[in-house]
Amino acid sequence: MTQTLPQQSLPLAGVKVIEFCAVASGPFCGMLLADMGAEVIKIEPPEGDTLRQWPPISNGYSENFASLNRNKKSVVLNLKDSADLEVARRMIADADVVVENNRPGVMDRLGLGADRFAKDRPQLVYCSISAYGQSGPRSREGGFDLTIQAASGVMSVTGEQDGAPVKCGVPVSDFASGLYAAYSIAAMLTRVRAGGEGGHIDIPMFGCTLGIAALQTSEYFGTGNNPVKLGSAHPRNAPYQAFRASDGYFTIAAGNQKLWLSVCEVVGMPELAADARFGTTKDRAANQRVLKDLLEVKFGQQGVSHWITAFEAAGVPHARINDYSSALADPQVEHMDWLQPLSLPGGTQTRTFASPIRVDGQGFPIYRQPPALGEHTAEMRERYGVQAESGSAS
Repeated sequence: MTQTLPQQSLPLAGVKVIEFCAVASGPFCGMLLADMGAEVIKIEPPEGDTLRQWPPISNGYSENFASLNRNKKSVVLNLKDSADLEVARRMIADADVVVENNRPGVMDRLGLGADRFAKDRPQLVYCSISAYGQSGPRSREGGFDLTIQAASGVMSVTGEQDGAPVKCGVPVSDFASGLYAAYSIAAMLTRVRAGGEGGHIDIPMFGCTLGIAALQTSEYFGTGNNPVKLGSAHPRNAPYQAFRASDGYFTIAAGNQKLWLSVCEVVGMPELAADARFGTTKDRAANQRVLKDLLEVKFGQQGVSHWITAFEAAGVPHARINDYSSALADPQVEHMDWLQPLSLPGGTQTRTFASPIRVDGQGFPIYRQPPALGEHTAEMRERYGVQAESGSAS
């Protein structure tokens, strides 16, 4: 079992984060900060983060919610209630970081926006995640992962060439934005710790999704042509995709000339190495459909396991097409100790995928179970000296 870092030695130990976020991008950002040791206090409305309703539900608790909210505290505040709004203000005034993923303008209308605290708390790092950014012609629009994948071009290059539009199966816009946010917050905290000021970080999901599409945007800039859907294939490398064997599919990634020659050797087709259509990486990419057809004749004569073994012996990068049960059962997952037990409110015992990061061989601990709705509300009311008004959330 991999040893984990002591909680007090985590990189963000002592950093206080107030999270006004729901569903995915903001909660993922908050969890990354919490994994690094920050005290992350999640502010939820009385009905809770909507992700709490997403199945699978185990003994009344969403495992989807649990996967993005470990190591956090939960405080229920009704921000339409003056006493609760005062709690929120005091919490922000005492924080190092605020993360919110509301539509632009919402936090300002509540009196909780970045400008409200800039003068009195110049060291505050205030991060806003939104669909299109805090300013501009589309800033007031909402968005979810699906619509951002569509707007940013991801869906134009995902799927088979003649197929209907499909989104990436993993919510890349949500999680790329959460990663950008956590990275930016950590960078700003470095500036603050060096004696500088904080600031208002603007994380637009649209821009973040375009940002991770560097190869596609550069292809457009360099050629003037829109990148197209290629299924599992690569626009500039071949053979570099999924291939059909006799009993299923597998992938190989022969990303350079040496690996290409190894492929020719493994399949016993030296004539391919001498074929002018496949002489260089550029040639193979231009003729990848023909090359795929030729290779699949050979691949179809044996099963996936045969080809995995053969390409492993030849040093050609390869992989089975795993489902998640297979991926999580990979011996590397066990070696890295990435699957950790997790206790849910209500007593259900489950598992979760912990932080994949290692520092000096040590992992990051799960030191707090995902919270029940409002589990820490009373603690925070006491800390900040504001009692609930009659009828408000406690």
